[in-house]
Amino acid sequence: MNDDSITIRILCPKLVLANSGLQWLIGSPFFPPLTVVSTVRCIHDDSSSADYDKESDDLRTLLLKGFYVIGALIIKTADAEKNAREAIDAARRLRRLLSGEAELPDTVTIGAVADSLGADIKFFVSRLENSTSIETVDYVLYDDNPEKFVWERGCLIRCELAIKLPFYYPANNPSDAEKRYSHAIESVATKLKEAQIAYVVESLSQVSAEVPLPVLFRGKHLDFDADLSNIKLVGEADEDDTKVLSCAHFCLQNISAPAIFSAENADKIQVSVLLNTSQKPTKSTAPIAEYYPALEDARLLVVDLKLDVLCYATKRLPLIYALSKLVVPGLVDQLNTMKKAIVPYLLTQHPQLRPFHFSPPGVLQPITVIYELSYGETEMKQVDVRKSLHSRLGLPFDRPLLRIANTLVPSTKDSSNSVSLRKGSVLLKDVHSGIPSSGVTGGSASLVQGSYEYYHYLQDGFDDSGWGCAYRSLQTIISWFRLQHYTSVDVPSHREIQQALVDIGDKDPSFVGSREWIGAIELSFVLDKLLGVSCKVLNVRSGAELPEKCRELALHFESQGTPIMIGGGVLAYTLLGVDYNEASGDCAFLILDPHYTGNDEHKKIVNGGWCGWKKAVDSKGKNFFLHDKFYNLLLPQRPSMV
Repeated sequence: MNDDSITIRILCPKLVLANSGLQWLIGSPFFPPLTVVSTVRCIHDDSSSADYDKESDDLRTLLLKGFYVIGALIIKTADAEKNAREAIDAARRLRRLLSGEAELPDTVTIGAVADSLGADIKFFVSRLENSTSIETVDYVLYDDNPEKFVWERGCLIRCELAIKLPFYYPANNPSDAEKRYSHAIESVATKLKEAQIAYVVESLSQVSAEVPLPVLFRGKHLDFDADLSNIKLVGEADEDDTKVLSCAHFCLQNISAPAIFSAENADKIQVSVLLNTSQKPTKSTAPIAEYYPALEDARLLVVDLKLDVLCYATKRLPLIYALSKLVVPGLVDQLNTMKKAIVPYLLTQHPQLRPFHFSPPGVLQPITVIYELSYGETEMKQVDVRKSLHSRLGLPFDRPLLRIANTLVPSTKDSSNSVSLRKGSVLLKDVHSGIPSSGVTGGSASLVQGSYEYYHYLQDGFDDSGWGCAYRSLQTIISWFRLQHYTSVDVPSHREIQQALVDIGDKDPSFVGSREWIGAIELSFVLDKLLGVSCKVLNVRSGAELPEKCRELALHFESQGTPIMIGGGVLAYTLLGVDYNEASGDCAFLILDPHYTGNDEHKKIVNGGWCGWKKAVDSKGKNFFLHDKFYNLLLPQRPSMV
């Protein structure tokens, strides 16, 4: 590789999101040039061109400050260079709208061209902003560990600001309200840069006494004119000099590296905004009250705004620039976005606009979305908004990934991903993680998709030993739907499960509070009643026939991904996966056993075989599934929803 060669680094796992159209390539000023972090589809377009105004409005909200458009990818056949120029021109036009500048300094822009299958992607670059000359890219590197690349060097900065904005407008001229409102918004944006404003910066981590003390910056310390690409980054900062104090000062992962690199586990810095309206006077004076009478009849209007900005920064960025070039511009952009959305309803009922941050699977950097909460998440307009976001990000349309329950929230570094809390007790999550292999030679493992909680006998101080295994399996299944954000319904108790069966007329009232068994059919009734989830039921005449269902079970885990309840005789289990060799017919079942009665200790559960791979016939010739019992398998279906 010579010094003049052009190299593009691709971080995103999936570059082509559709079989036609235009996509924006996203990079960061904190990464080496020509590093593609992610790609998002252009969704406001027609057969001729993109609607750049709508695209810029959307991306101004969606992209965190610290990420920006570095190019475009176009999916077309025929002349690659011509299409690459079209992509580069589109990216430049969008970038100018996002910056608010008519002319931008020379920046290398990527133009990529792909066929409809995404198999053949050609990359080109243009080095000058107003040039039509393009160069072919010599090397394309696909990063093996993109999460580490992004989160080892970077952190998240969050700033929440609630604003109550009162203003008056003439009663006999309501049309003037919009102008007064716009002026009030501009005043707030200006005030965020004034000398007396104060920004308190602190770590969101709660790990130990090593958490640094908060630091206060005033508006007069900030530099709003600096070019982010030319800012000198710092290494180990002098902690007494706030001018060179970097984000790393509040990043505890410098002390202890995370086990998993992700947005959820990233270092997070909190910024609070304080307005210092009291100052020490130069001389002593008596308080003065001034009265300005209104010249005409006026009306008071109050607009409530809740800003919530998330930014990405390298840990080596000085905090004064993180505030002046990321946080404050982010607040101003969000303020103007909300202004535009509220103006049509200014004199009626104001929309309830709230920003939320998400880290959807397959998208390396978090995103921000502003939702209108007046009508709830199931209202069709909100569903359509989420569908368009799924389309833009290349997300599947059969699972909820951008609902409020999916919001990216700060995680404390001493919390474990393997446990969760319920009614004061600790529940294990994803017990099968890290268990030994199944022993099936040449098999293909198909496993549950997503997280679940392990429910078993005697939990919550409730003695259901000998009769409650199917109830516990149902609780595990419902926990899966909760953790995948398909429902916010609490995991029901045994009594609540029984009451649901009484409510639908399947059981008599005396069933509530009893110790009667339930089976796969009753579980399907409860899932339908409480969650609206439909199920398939497989009937097997004998445990000896269960291996014959492995291909069908593997298909379920690959397409639906939900845990399965197996009921046979007087026993019930939860099935988390199968390992199946189609050529030899050898198979194993990943069983989560609800009959466990001990403490929730992962090692004890795995070593005791309460969660592990089971062969239909083990090495000693013992049958795991009884040959003289019939079995029902309950296969919950994943709801198709966003």
